[in-house]
Parts: sequence; C-alpha cells; structure tokens
Amino acid sequence: MDAAFWQQRWQLGEIGFHKAATNPLLQQWWPRLALTGAESVLVPLCGKSLDLLWLRAQGHSVLGVELARSALEAFDAEHGLALAWSHEGDFAVARGTGFELLCGDYFALQAEHLAGVAAVYDRAALIALPPAMRERYVAQLRNLLPEGWKMLLVTLDYPQEQRPGPPFSVPDAEVRALYHGCRIDVLDEQDVLADHAVFASQGMQSLVERVYLISA
Repeated sequence: MDAAFWQQRWQLGEIGFHKAATNPLLQQWWPRLALTGAESVLVPLCGKSLDLLWLRAQGHSVLGVELARSALEAFDAEHGLALAWSHEGDFAVARGTGFELLCGDYFALQAEHLAGVAAVYDRAALIALPPAMRERYVAQLRNLLPEGWKMLLVTLDYPQEQRPGPPFSVPDAEVRALYHGCRIDVLDEQDVLADHAVFASQGMQSLVERVYLISA
C-alpha cells in the first residue's frame, strides 16, 4: 500500500470511508479531553471529513494532513472556504480561517509542523494503515508531538482473516503496545456490525469499535 493507492481511491471516488455527517463519537467523547477550545488539533489523513468543521466550530485551529490534493480541494469547494494555497517545503498548504491543511506525505512531517499541537483526533488514520506502517505512523507521531498531548482515537477490531483492509483491524493489545508508556483509557466499546451491512455481507462475524483517550 503506497501513495498511489490512496490517490487512486480519491480519483475514482472510492471513498466509502468518508462519512456524510460529523462522527457522533467525536461529539460525544471530545469533551473528555478537557480542552479549553483554543488549542490546535492535528487530524492526520484527514480527507474531506466534516469532523474538521466540527472541531473548528469548537474554537480549535485545525491542522490537517492529507495525501490527496483532490480531497482537500473538494473540502474547500463543498464548504465555500476559499482556502489560499502555497508551497512550503515538502507540502502544498491550504490555509483559511481556523484551518491549515498540509497536502503531502505524512512521513515528511517535521517537529516544527506540530509545534503548536495540543491534541490529536484519529478516526481514520491508524485503521487505514497495514501493521508495519502503523508502527511507523505512531513512532513518527510520538516523536514529533510536543509534550503533554492528548488524543481521541477510534479503532475497529475484527478477525482480520475475514476481510482484507483497509480499514484494518487494530486490536486493543496493539493499541497498548503502540502507545506504551502513555495513559490509555477506553471510553467506549461496542460491536457495530449490525450498522455495517457491507461488512456483514462479507461474512464478518464481529466488528468492535473502540474509542480511546490517550495522553502523554
């Protein structure tokens, strides 16, 4: 799985992972991070998620990272944001009120990009990556984030042999290994297979969605 895979998904409109509404889990559990609302929030692999708008509406400045420029251009056009584009180092950058959206390879991020980030919202990044890339992704994140960060993480857990990813299964034990040394609290855990007819039709027998509060 490489950059071309995700570029093709966006170009072909194969974006079943995109949700047409704000994630209710974000709305329900974000207050548990006990933020003031003025913090900068990182949303890795952000796509054109409506969650970006919700986070901005809470007062946060939103730093998104996305590989596909078409996703960010669609986000801009669909919400009339009139983002201004520029090129800075390895990234094309779209800026507007409350938004700084970096278009490029997540693994090209440097510490200065995340210098003001206090919190992370990961609904679609960790589960989008195969195991080896998940390790690199988390190592990069933990290495670059300033001290004292908090994260709201949403994962899916299912028998991986029952279907190929993405989204990939990320069991609880893996989350705890990846974020070893951090405080990890499970806020919610539910089998949501009944809400995902496509997965059920593929023969899956369970689909557990977990919400974590992780803090450094």
